[in-house]
Amino acid sequence: MKPRKPEALPQDDLFRRRLDDLVNPDHRLVRLAHTIDWDLLDRELGQHFCDTAGASALPTRLVAGLMYLQHAYNMSDEVVVEQWLESPYWQYFCGESFFQYEFPCHPTSLTRWRQRIGEAGCEWLLTATIEAGLKLKVIQPSSLKRVVVDTTVQEKNISFPTDSKLYDRGPIGSDPRVCILPELSQNEQVARGYRRKLKPA
Repeated sequence: MKPRKPEALPQDDLFRRRLDDLVNPDHRLVRLAHTIDWDLLDRELGQHFCDTAGASALPTRLVAGLMYLQHAYNMSDEVVVEQWLESPYWQYFCGESFFQYEFPCHPTSLTRWRQRIGEAGCEWLLTATIEAGLKLKVIQPSSLKRVVVDTTVQEKNISFPTDSKLYDRGPIGSDPRVCILPELSQNEQVARGYRRKLKPA
């Protein structure tokens, strides 16, 4: 079914302080949480869920916030859920009103969400992130005109000394003029320690 909608403004709790009383309003995640249009995000991503079948999905703000944090801090699904449990800023960013002491979801729920919204939904999330950055003036419109690609993590065509394919490229496999000398007896003295020599051209 459609994602659950969190309660708009939960009633104050006598024994718990609200997160907006704990966090610094100038913190980058708090400012970003106020900049992102979470209702628009809920409407756009809610289209990928049906209205009648199955249980209600996790709240959109929770899952989208976890995915933002995961990519911003380069974490796995398991680590981002564990870190969410320890940080009031992360919980506030994901829409919680009070500090939570239990995991918000199982890490595999993030994988299922990504599969459900597909590549188009992930690209839309990226677009919403860029728009939020433009509103906060963290990035300039001129910086979006050029794409810089870092290729240091891409696989290179480098052969290491232990690669077996180098044997075929070595002197024996590649040069037809190379031959191997027959075995020498113990009395024969070898001028060099090499077992190969080139035939005269």
